[in-house]
Parts: sequence; structure tokens; C-alpha cells
Amino acid sequence: MVRPMSNRNQELFDRALKSIPGGVNSPVRAFRAVGGTPKFFVRGEGARVWDADGREYIDYVCSWGPLVMGHAFPPAVQAVIEAARSGLSFGAPTEVEVVMAELLQKLVPSMELVRLVSSGTEATMSAIRLARGFTGRSLIVKFEGCYHGHADSLLVKAGSGALTLGQPSSSGVPPETAQHTLVLDYNDTAALERCFNDMGDRIATVIVEPVAGNMNLVAPQPGFLKNLRELCTRYGAVLIFDEVMTGFRVAPGGAQALFGIRPDLTTLGKVIGGGMPVGAFGGRRDIMEKIAPLGSVYQAGTLSGNPVALAAGLATLRALIKPGVFEGVAAAARELTAGLTRVAVEQGVVFSAQNVGSMFGLYFRATPPTSFAEVMQCDKERFNRFFHAMLERGVYLAPSAYEAGFLSASHGNGEIAATLAAAAAAFKLCAQFKPRQAQAKRMP
Repeated sequence: MVRPMSNRNQELFDRALKSIPGGVNSPVRAFRAVGGTPKFFVRGEGARVWDADGREYIDYVCSWGPLVMGHAFPPAVQAVIEAARSGLSFGAPTEVEVVMAELLQKLVPSMELVRLVSSGTEATMSAIRLARGFTGRSLIVKFEGCYHGHADSLLVKAGSGALTLGQPSSSGVPPETAQHTLVLDYNDTAALERCFNDMGDRIATVIVEPVAGNMNLVAPQPGFLKNLRELCTRYGAVLIFDEVMTGFRVAPGGAQALFGIRPDLTTLGKVIGGGMPVGAFGGRRDIMEKIAPLGSVYQAGTLSGNPVALAAGLATLRALIKPGVFEGVAAAARELTAGLTRVAVEQGVVFSAQNVGSMFGLYFRATPPTSFAEVMQCDKERFNRFFHAMLERGVYLAPSAYEAGFLSASHGNGEIAATLAAAAAAFKLCAQFKPRQAQAKRMP
């Protein structure tokens, strides 16, 4: 007799729905995009996680990026234990803050001065305020499909015309706040040039994911970042690279090292906490000296530079920058994306994939997208079918067609081989899948 599987995930979700909005503390966790019941994880080790029902999965979310060395990375866990024994928080300076700032200066040379905070959202929000204070201007430029946290001025979608001011994309964001944000198409250099020609003397800052990871993975086209840098320099706008996701993921020095572009400010998070809450922003000395207590731009936080979080981050970064470690993770990502593409072709499924460093994107379209509009052309229903087929076979992907994936140094040949074997079966199901619209047309 087969022992029935536990239904603990469903029980926990039902409980959560009674006390937490939507049953989750961050929207994408709700599985609304793909359907079904979210997994409640109880343990992680290396490249694998276990849910409340005891099922094991190869994890390609890695806590949305920070676990570049894998779950429960022993040096990070030990560093956390030792730091916690000395105290959880002080609200006062500690030596580990100085050590982290010095390491970031070394790894990301554009960060001449560094301010530590508690999250990526806090880092981007503070960097924008600083850019406005430095320039004395109000307008922000961002790109459709790029996500920089949930600060009011960043929850903005494109207006009705190419150069119109943005419209709120969330209730609770006043139109008068959104009207200070311009939203352009990612990789559209011509639109960017028109924007600066029309409004350049009013633009305080341009914030960009140098490799977009929040509309799936979208890489910058040749010349896009270079032109962006030149326009910001010419018009006196502050260029912010949001490397919360790409920092130490696409290259040891971030996307700015990979593409040879030096931003004025950089925001970081994710990896520098090794899985614990932390963020940072930093950049040109003359800009950073405008932040309090040196200047008039205010920013503060009791938990900024938390010693326990920084202990985990230092252990993670020190391991990642050892010779060959990052290169190994990037090579595994290349092997994964090439293998998935090959398997899809064998099953006759329209599919493409790519990686930049240890980040990757999967697309149910013939070629990787270069813009938000092209991302929206991907076959979402087929992705959802693929997601659940992979989940049933022990592979945990991001529960949305519009999120990048991640590998860790713990993803070895065994994990890649098992993933490709699961994908062969999943793509076979996808090849048999007929979209609802097509099915409806055949009905009498």
C-alpha cells in the first residue's frame, strides 16, 4: 500500500489566508501567475530545498538571487552563529560595517563611498533621493519592465505616448508623485535620446537594471548602456545602476564590470547579505558627500549595517571571489540554458534561453526578448504548463514567466542532468498542449 502524501503545504496556505493578505508576504509567492498552491519550504541545503510535505526540489530561485553559494552555506551559517553570540543589533557603528564597505570599494571601484541599508528597495529609494538632492531636479527616468522596489515614485507604468509622464501602477500612489517619473522602453536608444533632447535639463537621474531581471532576463543591446552613460554625462543627470539583482551575479564586479560602464551611483542587495536582509548604495564621492550627516539629503535606519547580516554577506562574497568559483557557476548556467534549448528543439517546442553570468532566462518564443513588449509575446500558458510539469518532477523554477532564474555554486553536473531529464518530459507535455483559444475555435 502506498503511503499517502502529506498535504501540509495546503494546510499551511489555508491557515495563512486567514492571517496574511493573500496568504503570502510578497505577491509572487502566491502562485497567482501559474496557479496552484505555493510551496512552504522548511529546509535548504546546497542546490536543493524541501517543502512542508517532505518533497525535495532542485532550486533555481535561490531566494531570488542572494544564495550564490547555495542554501545553508556552511561558512555563512557559522559566521552568523558567531556574530549572533556577540549581539543581534546595536544601532551603533561596528567594525564589520567598515570591512564590508572596504570590500565593496575594492570589488566595485565606482563605489567611492558606501552607505549600508537594510534592503534593495531602501537602497534604490535612497539613491534616487540623493540624486535629486545633488542635482536640484525632480524628474526620474526608468524603463518599462524594470523593477526597483516598491517606493511610490518607482511603481509607475508608461503613459499613453512615448514621452508622456508615467501613470501609477499601484493603488495608493498619488498621480502627482507618478508625474515626476518618465517611463521609456528598455533598449530603445532613440527614445532615450528624444527624451533627453526634450527634457534633459529637468532630469535628475536615470535608474536602470543594466541586465533586466524582473521581466524575465533581458540583456542590454550593444550601445544601449554606453549611450545612456553619455547622455547622463552630457545633461548632468545622475546614472544609477540598480545592481540589486546583477551585483556579483553577472560578473564578480557586477554588470558595470562586465560592460565597462561606470555609473554615478550603484545600488546593491541580495548577495551582499548572503541570504539575510541587507542592501547598499554608493558611488561618486562628490555625490555621496551630500548624504547626512555630511550633507542635507537625509537617510537613516536603526538596522542599517546589521552585524549578523553582514557576517553572512562577507562569508558569501569572500567565497565567491576565490579564483574559478564565479566562472564555474556561470559555466553551469551556460550548460543549463544550452541543454534546455536542445531538449526543447528535440520535442518540437518553440523555446529559447540565455544566461548572463549565473542568471538565466527561459522564454516560450523563438528568440530571447530585447524589450518588455517582446517579453509579453512569450507563451505564458505554455510556461505555466512547463512550470508545473517541472515542479512535479522535482525542479523549482520561479513561479512566473516574467522572472529570471539563478544557479549557485552548489549546482553541479548531477543537478543539471536531472533538470534536463525532467525538462524532456515537461517539454513533451508542452508540445501536446493546445492553447484555450485554439481549442475553443475547434468546438462546434
